[in-house]
Amino acid sequence: MPFNCAPSDLSPYQPTPSQPWDRRRAIHLYRRMAFGASKAVIDQAILQHPVSLAKSIVAKAKNLAPAPAPPWANWTIANYSPIEEERNAQIVQQIISWVNNWVNDMRTNDLRERMSMFWHNHFVTRLDKYVCPSWMYEYHHLLQKHSLGNFKTFVKEMGTTPAMLVFLDGVQNTRFQPNENFARELFELFTLGVDNGYTQADIVNAARALSGWNGIELANLCGDITFVPAFWDNGQKTIFGKTGNFGYNEVIDLIFNERPVQVSQYICKKIYAHFVNPDIDEEVVNQLALIFRQNNFELAPVLETLFSSVHFFDDATVGTVIPGHIEYFLTFLNELNFPNNDILNQYIVYGSDEFDQRLLNPTDVSGWKGNRAWITSSTLPFRFEGIFNIMLYYYQQQNNQIEQVRDLALSLVSNVESDPAVVVQAVCDYILPNGFQSQREYDEAVKVFKAEVPENYFASGQWNLYWEYAPLQLILLFQYLAAQPEYQLK
Repeated sequence: MPFNCAPSDLSPYQPTPSQPWDRRRAIHLYRRMAFGASKAVIDQAILQHPVSLAKSIVAKAKNLAPAPAPPWANWTIANYSPIEEERNAQIVQQIISWVNNWVNDMRTNDLRERMSMFWHNHFVTRLDKYVCPSWMYEYHHLLQKHSLGNFKTFVKEMGTTPAMLVFLDGVQNTRFQPNENFARELFELFTLGVDNGYTQADIVNAARALSGWNGIELANLCGDITFVPAFWDNGQKTIFGKTGNFGYNEVIDLIFNERPVQVSQYICKKIYAHFVNPDIDEEVVNQLALIFRQNNFELAPVLETLFSSVHFFDDATVGTVIPGHIEYFLTFLNELNFPNNDILNQYIVYGSDEFDQRLLNPTDVSGWKGNRAWITSSTLPFRFEGIFNIMLYYYQQQNNQIEQVRDLALSLVSNVESDPAVVVQAVCDYILPNGFQSQREYDEAVKVFKAEVPENYFASGQWNLYWEYAPLQLILLFQYLAAQPEYQLK
């Protein structure tokens, strides 16, 4: 069981000789607040104060407008071809294009897309169940719109989106035939946590209050789902000990008014586990939860405090989280400064599909388990091979782009560096969150790096990073590093 020994201190981080603001911590910041960053970005980051930098990243993400609506954002079934095969092809193409756009956004929009992905795994829906691009767009739009906004507003708006109403059967919940699915997950997964401040009777009565969102027509499939008063249960309900003629909005209000501590602790614990350490520091979570409540459930103050804190920048928080497959690959691409590429984005998306991280289709209603669950006997080879295939693609298809790896290595050492051991250690310390723990491990990496070049070129001093085949050597090194346990952490 991992042990979290970082100090439970949320005061603003001030660099010290023992905890300096350096490249390692700047990389740590961007691996948690973004999908990694190029060395040029890291070099600029080091010139700023870490607290100001963290707050500016939060502010930028909060103020960033959602992705522009696609032409089909409001399409219903009537807009598609009447021929089933053509209609299906249109739907598939719209979904593919939107997923590709989202992956492109992940590479450039830093914290906003990190938070959108986080909420995607919190407010889970599955596109496989509703298969409407317009509903998919509305759901995704809310993930971006509220990713750093007011959590109560987020919950209230998310619950009446068609994607959620269909996925959790809210559209089937009427006063004549109640369906408890959405009410249960609203408490259990979205706001309070399992068995945390509610009873089965609360779920039953909440389901009654949440009824009536049944306005869907087969002739207008993929259109809005509206509230139908005749299907709403207008009787008295008792929830959390309060009795009234409650409807949808009142249920959300009751959750936040009657169970604010449970909501704040549950959400802050999830944020902490995802962005800091899966080994929870309860004292830190309680402090964050208090900030959350004091700010009327605004997310930005919580994130500002966390990402600029002594606790976040402590050595003990570096390299403690295992990223999902998509984050793993996008971080690699960003850190090596490879250009955006739709072919590689699709490779990453569809490869991840095969290993249980399908965008817009989490495994089940509770989402991807995360952290250690990403590492299995089948996913590890996929991750290793993926890094190699990405680099091979750039080498074979866009030969000039593979120079990015040479440029990175040159920026890490002297331009005339001819000692492969120095090059390898610099690359390892840049890519691995905490480097290697022993000289033997560095020596093994050097052997891999030198394997394809005759030893006499090194012994004579003829070799340096401008050597023709240096990029290929670096590809082999990155492939080797990708297979190391240390590389699975961030």
